Order: sequence, then C-alpha cells, then structure tokens
Amino acid sequence: MPFTKEEIEEEREHFANVIATFEQKDIFTIPIEDRELLEEIGYKERILAADKAILANAAFLNKVVANPEIFGHDLSDLEEADTTNDNRPEGAHAHTERLPHGHSHDHSHSRHHGHSHHPSRGEGSHGQIHTESIQRNSAGIRKKSKYRPTEHDMEKLRSTLKQLVRDWSEEGKNERDACYEPMKEALLRHFSDIPEDERRNFRVLVPGAGLGRLAWDVAKLGFACQGNEFSHYMLLASFFMLNRTDEVHRHTIYPYVHSFSNMVNNEGSLRPIKIPDVLPSSLPPESDFSLVAGKPRHYLNNHVAVQAKNIVNYLRIIHRILAPGGVWINLGPLLWHWENNTTNDPSIELTLEEVKALARKIGFEISNERTIDTTYTNNARSMLGYVYHAEFWTAKKMI
Repeated sequence: MPFTKEEIEEEREHFANVIATFEQKDIFTIPIEDRELLEEIGYKERILAADKAILANAAFLNKVVANPEIFGHDLSDLEEADTTNDNRPEGAHAHTERLPHGHSHDHSHSRHHGHSHHPSRGEGSHGQIHTESIQRNSAGIRKKSKYRPTEHDMEKLRSTLKQLVRDWSEEGKNERDACYEPMKEALLRHFSDIPEDERRNFRVLVPGAGLGRLAWDVAKLGFACQGNEFSHYMLLASFFMLNRTDEVHRHTIYPYVHSFSNMVNNEGSLRPIKIPDVLPSSLPPESDFSLVAGKPRHYLNNHVAVQAKNIVNYLRIIHRILAPGGVWINLGPLLWHWENNTTNDPSIELTLEEVKALARKIGFEISNERTIDTTYTNNARSMLGYVYHAEFWTAKKMI
C-alpha cells in the first residue's frame, strides 16, 4: 500500500528532527558565555544550514523510494506479517529493467571517512524501508510497530549518498577516472580489431552493479553490458538515476553534511553536489544495457572479490561463465568482507600473491599487472583521506 503524502512528510520531519536533536543538543550543555562565543563565529548558523541540508537529503531519498513496487515486493504483505522484525537477511534480489551496474563493495566508509564493514550483519537491512513488525504488549494484544532503522542502516544511506557523488557527479570524476578508465582502456585494447559497430556482439559482465556508472560507460562504448547487484540500497538508487532522471544536474544532495570531523571550513561538509553529470537516457537507442542470457565474453571486476566467502568457488564461477578466450579485468584491494564474521559463514582470506596463484591454477593467464592508487567516496575537501593501493590486471581464460 503506497504511503500518503502526509505519512511521507511525517517520516521526513521525524528523521530530520532526530538528526537535528543529535547535532544541536551539545551546544546547550556548555556555559552561556561559551555558547555566545560560538554564535559569534557562526557555529549556530552552520548548524541551521546543516539541518536544511539534511532535510534536502531526506527529500531526495523519499523520491528514490517513491515506487518500491518496481522490484516486485508487495510491502503491504510485510505489514501484516506475524513475525517480529529481527533484521534477518532478506536474500538476493533481481532487477531486470535496464539494470545498471558498475562499482560496488559492501563495506561502508564511516562517517569520519574511514572504512568499516559488518560481516555479521550482511545485507540484513535490505528491503526493510518503511516495513512494520508485529509485537505484543503486556496484555498480549498484537500491535504493529514501524521498523526502526539501525545505525548500520543509516550508515548505508550515508554511503549511498557518497557513492552517488562518485558515480554520477562532476566532483567524482577523478575517482572514476582512476578506476574506470584503466578498465575501459583494457577492454578497448582487447577488442581493438573489432569495428565499433560490431562491439554490440560482445557481452560484458560487471558484477556488483552498484550505482551503474561503469556499466553505463561500457554500454556507451557500444558493448552489450550485463550487470547484477544484490544490495537494495544500490538497486533503488541506481534505478532512480537511470530510469527516473530526465535532465543533467536534476538533483541536489549534501553527501558530507552527516559528519563535521576533519573539515577545514563549512564548504567541506555543507557544499551541494549536483547529480547526474550526464543524462543517463542518452545511450544510443540500439544499446544493449540490461540482463542478458548466455556467457559473457568479457568480465570487469571492480572492488568486488572482497565479497566472496569462498574465493576458490568465486574464481571458478568467473572462469566458467567466460567464453573461451574471454578476459577478466580486475581492479581492487583485498578487504575481505566476511573476515571475522559472527554468522559462522566460511571466509577464506588470501594474500594478493595467493589470489594470483589460485587464478593461474584455475586456468587464467594474468598480464598487465600494476598497482593503482585510488580513493573511494573520498571527500576531497576533508583533512582526512584513505588511499587504496588497488591491484589491476587482465586475465585471459586459457582452458
């Protein structure tokens, strides 16, 4: 059942009020003389500006989730479910309408621009926006209670805003160029003898659909491009960008407003970011940018292998789905997502040398190896930044 305008507005205001409360409460605990000094240097104005920015983010995210039924979930069924919401994993989800894909790794960077990943939680929060659970009061009478997002859920949302900057803004171009350009260049080099108008006969798979820019770029080069993604955060945002955005710079977000640490000035956290920097619907009409059947001839892997519980099986799958002579292009670090998990899931953590040795054993010929320093959803105006020494290679299927 769709939410009414009043319900959406109430939820938006509640979210904004909670955030505003958290951010403003400390100022009222200090002496009035100190408070007056802070007001003189503009601190109060900055807090008020942050509140407006958070409201703008909430309004944008409400647009993103305005039509969740496109994913085949009937949320009204969940409202009547006679179960307690316990954040259990919901499972994978397929998206067949112009499925975008590009870069995705499921650990999230913390609000202070570091990184954290929560293997024990997996994807448990996916698909739980605005769901309800059944609880019983002291009299044993059943009552509904709306799902309360956890801090992990909110971190996913904050990460999604930053990834929108990475994939769909002018500010994210440097990060994209550092990661996506070497992969696209390797792709074009491998098919250098193929006329441009025949590229559509070659299928490219980009696992970890993310927010779709890498795959969109590949499709724009003329290749048939297939993607997959299991994160509902990524699916909702990517669908919105690719299918519900009709002009360049249509949306304004404030991705850095949720942290005040390590900022040189107000611009560090309060600056607006316009998205998208290109019109997603500008792909040529003949473009093949969706889920397709058959074995791909090329495989682009960008920061995805870290999601594998069993890296041996993961590489075998890559090898199996590639056509003879197909090529796997890889760029990424080795942040093993399931390391030290508390869910008893298997996790095999290899070194870089071991990953390459395993790939050769499985039947790949690795070449063009090099290290590329890159950031991930970095705030260029922050005093803190993390750099990955990501490993790049191309691997041809030999057997």
